Amino acid sequence: MAQIRDMMSFAIEGISSKAMHRPGPSRIIMASTALALASTALPGHAQVQTPVPAPVSGARPTAVERIKVHSIAIEGNLEGEAADRDVVVVLPPSYGKDPQRRYPVVYALHGYSIGAEQWMKEIHVPQTVEGAFAQGATEMIVVLPDSKTAYNGSMYSSSQTTGDFETFVSRDLVAYIDSHYRTLPDRRSRGLVGHSMGGYGATRIGFKHADVFGALYLMSPCCLSVRDPQSFEPDLEAKVARLKTPVDSEDLSFGPRGTLAMAAAWSPDPLNPPLYLDLPVKDGKVRPDIMAKWMANSPLAFADQYVANLRKYAAIAIDVGDQDGLKIDAGKLHDLIDSYGIANSFEVYPGTHTSAVADRFQNHVMPFFSAYLAH
Repeated sequence: MAQIRDMMSFAIEGISSKAMHRPGPSRIIMASTALALASTALPGHAQVQTPVPAPVSGARPTAVERIKVHSIAIEGNLEGEAADRDVVVVLPPSYGKDPQRRYPVVYALHGYSIGAEQWMKEIHVPQTVEGAFAQGATEMIVVLPDSKTAYNGSMYSSSQTTGDFETFVSRDLVAYIDSHYRTLPDRRSRGLVGHSMGGYGATRIGFKHADVFGALYLMSPCCLSVRDPQSFEPDLEAKVARLKTPVDSEDLSFGPRGTLAMAAAWSPDPLNPPLYLDLPVKDGKVRPDIMAKWMANSPLAFADQYVANLRKYAAIAIDVGDQDGLKIDAGKLHDLIDSYGIANSFEVYPGTHTSAVADRFQNHVMPFFSAYLAH
């Protein structure tokens, strides 16, 4: 149960678990998924316990700083989300000893129903970052912003209801980090990675903002295609009608709350208080106009518009577990990118949605950025 906590359950079974590779000067691993709200009533606050890789001999300690970053893009949102966001910054071992040195930066986005602190526990930061450095990865700064909202996730989207979390990550956060830390302030020295909802965020933001980032890594990304309308909870409208404020949603089960998160992000409605969103169903019937808005936010629908941006990346990586239903859309997006002749590779590894995230972060994500970011 815990291992599908933020998978969001419209995942379809299918495609081969065989890893696929494409040669090329840039090793790009693409994947996708339908949003996976678990159909069983999972608690949105569940903390996934993931195996931690063995400590690496000789690993030197990093420094972890917890800061607040103000985002103009999130100010004034109708949902009441704080514009001052919690952010965790992991500084490499040499940062305090070499005051003249500047570093690449990796921005790491968490999944649905958790925040930055829980994400750190799932990928076992800072141990996995220290282990990656000890095994030869070039030292980098790692930044983990918190984008949890009243409905447990911003979808890293742009919405008057939730606030513009896409711009928070791509503009406000990057500007703050560049002005307060010794970074290499160049797109070629910035990486973007995310898991599940964070993988969707890395896809969405990465496709649109190739002027900001130079390499992408998508870990089991969710929400790459629109949700099946038949999967909406039959009593969704009744449950939502009882809510007077977004905070009241804390008593909802995982599925309805996830639907609210998507509606707040993708079908905001400033004329529809008190939640300021439009549900994809009304009077028990699917609303095609709202589903069209959701489709417009699905990477499999909008990817063709950003092919020129994808060509600018040194590399885009993605991985997904062979027991993760999200691998189906992952394969579809991989094929779409491949059809444009963009060198890429797509890997399916043994595991569930969350079982190997710490190992992947240490032994795949960090070495990937070490290879493809400008140092």
